[in-house]
Amino acid sequence: MKQKLKPVAVQEPIRLDLGCGKNKKQGFFGVDAIQFDGVDKVVDLTKPWMWGTDSVSEVHCSHFLEHLTGHERLHFFNELYRVLQKDAKATIITPHWRSGRAYGDLTHQWPPVVEFFWYYLDKNWRAANAPHLTLNCDFACTWGYSLAHPWPLKNQEAQGFALQHYSEVAQDMICTAAKRV
Repeated sequence: MKQKLKPVAVQEPIRLDLGCGKNKKQGFFGVDAIQFDGVDKVVDLTKPWMWGTDSVSEVHCSHFLEHLTGHERLHFFNELYRVLQKDAKATIITPHWRSGRAYGDLTHQWPPVVEFFWYYLDKNWRAANAPHLTLNCDFACTWGYSLAHPWPLKNQEAQGFALQHYSEVAQDMICTAAKRV
């Protein structure tokens, strides 16, 4: 007598767009504190997150992090690390600190997100330089910029000079944070 195999339930990967507002990324589950069109679930991300440990395959977070206080950012990255699967990545986009976009919105919290911030998400760097922080995460971070016209058309040397010497060249900072285990 042949034995029937039980069907295996295949769970779709959980891909979250955190703080999506009205602009949820296609193919992602939209999360925001406000019920905008396109938001799939209203969630307060300053509280413990509802997703299980190692359950999320990818995160997109555009123009949300700068709305959190410093302590809320610590909570955000601890929870992000907890829910992401091994080697999963989060794309985090914030206004660049030298752009008026970082200061024009009165709901943005101090301090603005700067390039140096991403070092704090590395466990080994933090142990050597900032052991006082209550971060439990370990991310490998790389970052770059969205540039104002005409800078994307210039060579890398001109772009680098402009980024160091001129305001409003970098509009956004785009970080990829990869979970280390």
